[in-house]
Amino acid sequence: MATSIFIARIFGVFYLVAAVGLMFNRRFYRKFLDDYYKNAALVFFTGMFALITGIVIVLIHNVWVADWTLIITLLGWIALFKGVWIIVLPNTVSVIAQIYHKNDSLLVIHSIVAFIFGIVLTFFGFF
Repeated sequence: MATSIFIARIFGVFYLVAAVGLMFNRRFYRKFLDDYYKNAALVFFTGMFALITGIVIVLIHNVWVADWTLIITLLGWIALFKGVWIIVLPNTVSVIAQIYHKNDSLLVIHSIVAFIFGIVLTFFGFF
């Protein structure tokens, strides 16, 4: 349980900050997406970071129980698959970035979902 709380604290704060950033700076993040997918090194680094994060979480927290800790396990597996996807199919990242660029409501939805994850994980991590 201590591992779950530790990871929940890290990701809870991260998701809260990222969500607030997305909510209040959508124009900046749309520009970021335009630049991001054009930079092969940055796309590769993002894939490596997601892969390593996913592997670490899956190795230390592969807990499949019906409580809040399942969120952390799922985040680990999602990060692992996202890392594999970005490294194996890096050209598809531009397709996703362009979809986000064309549809501003996706950034809003993404920020709301991240904010909810942040609240839930912060709550369980700190309270």
